[in-house]
Amino acid sequence: MNMSGESLLVILFVGLVAGWLAGQIVRGTGFGIVGDIIVGILGAFVGSWLFPQLGVHFGSGTISAIVNATIGAVLLLLVVRLVRGGGGWGSNWRGSWGRRW
Repeated sequence: MNMSGESLLVILFVGLVAGWLAGQIVRGTGFGIVGDIIVGILGAFVGSWLFPQLGVHFGSGTISAIVNATIGAVLLLLVVRLVRGGGGWGSNWRGSWGRRW
């Protein structure tokens, strides 16, 4: 299988957009360019495996690939948060008292 330069750029673009969107949804911020690409590409793998198992198809094209990868990346980040013990949605917020000792 030969991969052209354009297809590699499309994969990186979809990964970047999907990783950034997933970071915005889960964390409220992105992971940086490289982190967004990695999270987005891993999310695309998760989405491309999971959704056909469930009988869900988003169609074809770049937008559907971004939607697929974003949902897969959000699921991936939520599973990682559960496994790591991220402490819930507001774990970064310390309240008005700040850090105690």
